[in-house]
Amino acid sequence: MEEKPRPLIVPAKWGLPFAEDDVKPAIQREQSYIVAFAVLTMIAWQTEIGTLALMPFTLLATWFHEMAHGLTAAALGADFERLVIYANGSGFAEYSGTLGDVGQAIVAAIGLLGPTIAGCLMIIAARSRRATRWGLLVLGLALAISTVIWVRSIAGWIVLPLFAVAAVCIALRGNERWQRISVEFTGVQGAVSVYQDLGYLFSPGGVVGGQFLLSDTGRIAEALFLPYWFWGGAITIAIVAMVWKSLQIAGRY
Repeated sequence: MEEKPRPLIVPAKWGLPFAEDDVKPAIQREQSYIVAFAVLTMIAWQTEIGTLALMPFTLLATWFHEMAHGLTAAALGADFERLVIYANGSGFAEYSGTLGDVGQAIVAAIGLLGPTIAGCLMIIAARSRRATRWGLLVLGLALAISTVIWVRSIAGWIVLPLFAVAAVCIALRGNERWQRISVEFTGVQGAVSVYQDLGYLFSPGGVVGGQFLLSDTGRIAEALFLPYWFWGGAITIAIVAMVWKSLQIAGRY
């Protein structure tokens, strides 16, 4: 019996049609771009020029971080009052209510891990065009809704709606390539947003406006046990593991 020829084209992966023998190398290249996005972003954030160049994305990273704090507090029974983002990239989520030591620790931890979870989901969404479009639409709606309900700062009112409009427009009107690039790059911003300041995870806190404020890891250490640097290391390991797993899932073919 004559053997049927192998198909020259396989279903598209990462939105790109290519010959079957090229599937794995193409996906590996795509993963390399994502890792490069992450590394370059973290390096740029450690310099004044890089921070300035990435300022819109720095504000987006702050939104990811503070929204994770606020929504976690609300889920635990507190009232999420407002979210403030300053033009220099700093910000805070204000909530009221008694959460207790464990609740405070959870809010602090999810503020660090939540953006990575959201970012990893967006990276995974880049596997298919449908998931990519939905990822951008959900991001756009989340930005718009949060701006109306919680954001109370001029920088937030200006930047976040622009990101929301851009995400929705790309989802509805952008070509496949730009949709994929957009969701991957935005996912990276969420995944590595905690590293705007590399020393933040490994600091007990700092003086702001003449008042000492605990860092997130400092708050976890105060509420639970073990020093802040232990929690900084544990969270770093968790973030690396999540990003690695998301790349594995996104790279399956």
